[in-house]
Amino acid sequence: MLKIIHTSDWHLGHQLHGFDRIYEHQAFLNWLKGLLITEQADALVVAGDIFDTANPPASAWNMLYRFLADIYRSIPGLNLVITGGNHDSPSKLDAPHDLLRAFDLHMVGGVQRDQDGQLDIDRMMVPLTDKSGETAAWMLAVPFLRSADLRTQHLDDVDDRLIAGVADVYQEVYQHAAERREKHQALIATGHVFMASGQLSEMSERRVLGGNQHALPVSIFSDDIDYVALGHLHLAQKVAGQERVRYCGSPIPLSLSERNYKHQVLSVTFNDGKLNTITPHLVPRQVDMLRKPSKAEPLEHVLEELNKWQPEHLPLEQQPLLEVPVLMDTPQPLLREKIRTALEGKSVRLAKITPHYSQQRQSTPLDHKRLDEVSPQQVFLYGWQNKFEGEPSEAISQAFNSLLDNLENEEPS
Repeated sequence: MLKIIHTSDWHLGHQLHGFDRIYEHQAFLNWLKGLLITEQADALVVAGDIFDTANPPASAWNMLYRFLADIYRSIPGLNLVITGGNHDSPSKLDAPHDLLRAFDLHMVGGVQRDQDGQLDIDRMMVPLTDKSGETAAWMLAVPFLRSADLRTQHLDDVDDRLIAGVADVYQEVYQHAAERREKHQALIATGHVFMASGQLSEMSERRVLGGNQHALPVSIFSDDIDYVALGHLHLAQKVAGQERVRYCGSPIPLSLSERNYKHQVLSVTFNDGKLNTITPHLVPRQVDMLRKPSKAEPLEHVLEELNKWQPEHLPLEQQPLLEVPVLMDTPQPLLREKIRTALEGKSVRLAKITPHYSQQRQSTPLDHKRLDEVSPQQVFLYGWQNKFEGEPSEAISQAFNSLLDNLENEEPS
């Protein structure tokens, strides 16, 4: 039997409304190490977005390398495969590839091609060994695919060249794996993608690939692949009702809208080369995310409730992150100061004040939102409608999405 632990979307270095998540991430990694030991796992698979940004802080790199060194010492023989996501820098993840591979730790930041444009498939083929040391599965370690990674010139008569280009990469890697695979060996693929029918969270995710508009069909994965370990969406879910194609979700909530998610990792077992069981393990919540009051109320009622509230005393890094919704007719002067005064001395961290206006006032989609809470598409659409009225043409929208895609996929210097 082979057992893997599937996780993704760690987003090390993440900040939420100015508050770092170091305490939560370290607690998760400590818990994950314990789970790997108690489950007697053979492999750990991390399907992208190790970091929150392409230029993560040194503390995030230190946290990752400490974890890798710790599990290498504590769990000899563990297979470890990490692939890059859309938030990660491919070149930075790939820089220590040869060093890590010497310790049987496989980190694949991006795809590589030779001068003739041929994929370096061997680099994405990772054998997973069971406790006897025998190869029980082949991992198709495919990272997030950027538009520049695809070869679409030869693709004619297709509805969407980018989707066809992604399918081509997976088909090429699958064919290579199928030639190596023996009858008793499973095939497992990774993907950091937005799949058709996937459920996005409100604030912290976006569609990826080709201007953020493409949702990939499950048919890009061959039926002969026994399990597909996905990353990108933060809500754990099956894709198109298929047990074998799974998002495990993020280990901690990455926006206030994710406060009710059941964050988890997946334990997946294989017998004789076939998928056997999938078991979720809920990640313990270290820091609460609260909304008080539970629905928007007039400011005087909000202040009254906050003044009466007596939350449990906790160390700063463990204090809940709080969203305060307020119902108003017009903007309130000194709103934040009044709410901060009501919370003074209480063991809670004010993350966000959300104004809600009565129906008499016509609001815009961008009212009272921070810049990091809106997507570039929302800003573009609002600006176009405000200046020209009506919707932009399809050609204009595609041009904007193409520029945005090129900007987001540019490697940081």
